[in-house]
Amino acid sequence: MTEDLFDLRRQALLEKEQPLAARMRPRTLDEFYGQEHIVGPGRLLRRAIQADQLSSLIFYGPPGSGKTTLARIIANTTRAHFIALNAVLAGVADIRNAIAVAQEKRGMYGQKTILFVDEVHRFNKAQQDALLPHVENGAVILIGATTENPYFEVNKALVSRSRIFQLKPLVAADLYEVAAAALADSERGYGQWPVHLAPAALDHLVNVANGDARALLNALELAVETTPAGADGQIRIDLTVAEESIQRRAVLYDKEGDAHFDTISAFIKSLRGSDPDAALYWLAKMVYAGEDPRFIFRRMLIFAGEDVGLADPQAMVVAAACAQAFEYVGLPEGRFHLALACLYLATAAKSNTTLSFFDALETIAQEREEEAPAHLRDASRDREGFGHGAGYLYPHAFRDHWVAQQYLPASLQGKVFYQPGDQGHEAAIAAQVNRRREAQLAAMVEGDLLAPPEILTFSGALVDQGSDRWLQRTLSTAGERLGQARDQLFAAAAVQRHHVLLDVHAGSGLITWEAVRRLPEGGVYALARTQQEAEALRQMAANLPETRRPLILQGEATDLPELLAGEAAGVRFDAILGRNALTQHQDRAAVLRVLAGRLAPGGVIVLAETLPRHTQRLYELVDRARLAPGLAAAWAAAEEAIYGAAADVLTGWDAADLARACAAAGLQAELREEVQHTELRVTPALLDRWFAPVGEGGRPSYAQRLATRLAPEQVAAIAALLRGQLTHQIVPWRVRVAFVSARLGGVRRDA
Repeated sequence: MTEDLFDLRRQALLEKEQPLAARMRPRTLDEFYGQEHIVGPGRLLRRAIQADQLSSLIFYGPPGSGKTTLARIIANTTRAHFIALNAVLAGVADIRNAIAVAQEKRGMYGQKTILFVDEVHRFNKAQQDALLPHVENGAVILIGATTENPYFEVNKALVSRSRIFQLKPLVAADLYEVAAAALADSERGYGQWPVHLAPAALDHLVNVANGDARALLNALELAVETTPAGADGQIRIDLTVAEESIQRRAVLYDKEGDAHFDTISAFIKSLRGSDPDAALYWLAKMVYAGEDPRFIFRRMLIFAGEDVGLADPQAMVVAAACAQAFEYVGLPEGRFHLALACLYLATAAKSNTTLSFFDALETIAQEREEEAPAHLRDASRDREGFGHGAGYLYPHAFRDHWVAQQYLPASLQGKVFYQPGDQGHEAAIAAQVNRRREAQLAAMVEGDLLAPPEILTFSGALVDQGSDRWLQRTLSTAGERLGQARDQLFAAAAVQRHHVLLDVHAGSGLITWEAVRRLPEGGVYALARTQQEAEALRQMAANLPETRRPLILQGEATDLPELLAGEAAGVRFDAILGRNALTQHQDRAAVLRVLAGRLAPGGVIVLAETLPRHTQRLYELVDRARLAPGLAAAWAAAEEAIYGAAADVLTGWDAADLARACAAAGLQAELREEVQHTELRVTPALLDRWFAPVGEGGRPSYAQRLATRLAPEQVAAIAALLRGQLTHQIVPWRVRVAFVSARLGGVRRDA
């Protein structure tokens, strides 16, 4: 009996000496302030509390938002037995004792037990596991309170068996009501004290409390109980006293919790969104809350690589320099360097093209492993034996220190990982990268851009240097040649930004995409001969803004008037460019007449045409001594006859014929011839086309043309010789190209 009296006395003293925030804790839902979204009239939680029909709950929210208070209100309202534990102080033994009491209450009185665990996220895995089965079988109803995200910090099984309610910081109106209640309550607050709280002082307390009712009441208690009464007996709390009572805003920030991750996320997203004001705000919040500046610098360095990249390469330099300067200077002056890096990154041009690296990683993970092409391998150990490194082109030996050659494995040729952005410095990079890719693509489409195969056997001094000489040759002069041809066409056309241009033989888009770049205020039309080529161009054009897309036409050049009928019927071209635009046409003059009819006043037609009469001869590529007597000479004569027949409009024409076609079309043309050397890989498929019984597209094959002068067994012997000596070999290939610049008028030919 005496012990009970002492306990009651101790409890009374504790309640009397409790801080104001504890004394003013609401006892009913009517006294509870804020959180209308979960305890407002008609809300689920309010109905459940009033009906005493609770399931397990987890309250998640910042300090001072009412988590523990709600649990206490439930304790005052429910008929269930209520047990409270603090996860910081309790262990597994306390959990077991609470479960034993709960089982006793249920067994003896049929009474439910509510187990309230404050700071439930502080329970370790063993403690949470010890609690789980009793929550699951209904022995206790769990009410947990946590300032940390329960989805990360609480056992997933407990979370799945609980309703989670998120509490928000109190708004200013709620805090004014809390302060008014404390000043008016005669039993627990200062209702009997002669307190006069100036409005400015109350505004300051509410503002700096930052949604935390506990912080507000603690500051009010300090102000009231440390301020002596004046001569009139009044305790006057003015702004000066309020500022002394709560000098620093309570910022919600936990370096290992949601506030930490949410704030740094908002900071990075503000940088990415190029909003310097928002970025400075979130930076200031982190610095104010005591975040480690080195962590902030690490995130800015990551951002400089991930989100700025090549749009402004200087961003990485600035961020790294500021981080280094901070190490020398430290706080508080180091905040200048934090702000400098923040502002530079927020205002820098943005590009996330470094993410293309992860596309490459995904390709590595998903696709079959590929070896490096032989010419890219280390030549220091086995160049002679396996040909590693042979055929590699040293870019510095070429114009602009660049040359097209195969760098990707053969199965990945044409694969694009890096897509240059259009911001800042990277916009200039984009133009260069795209031009070079187009030259590479055009060479690849034509079969010229191929790596030499790796040598799989080695015979030392016995190796035949003659048959092995192709290992030393380059493969990518074709890419360079095509790029040079494109540049020559545009130079001759002298196009201006507002011109309208037609790529009369679009094919791979070599000319089309260069025109799109050079004519931003003009218009670009691309004529593709096949549906496949046209569709490929349209898919590539879809990546451009609609106003910048070229108009893709599909058909023959002679169909141009019909293709342009309708809304483009009146279009006239300032420049018509093409590469091998006439090669596929028998009546070249007719094509040129159609093109001339679409020229604008002062317009020009600029073409680069490979001259079939001067193409590489196959008989020059092999050792003909192995043929039967007389066959070598007969073969050479037969092949020369293919290109010497003036009546053959497909193979028997040269620059003179081209000049006559221009004249017939009423064009004044300047012609310049250029001999170009490249290399060709002779594949079995190519040999099959040469010696097919019937040529493609109704044209006779090489074998059919030889058969007009040679016997079938002679053609077969030539085929066997070519297959035996050239299969999978890289051979030199000589072509002559005529560059034509034509306007309405006559013809002039340069020597």
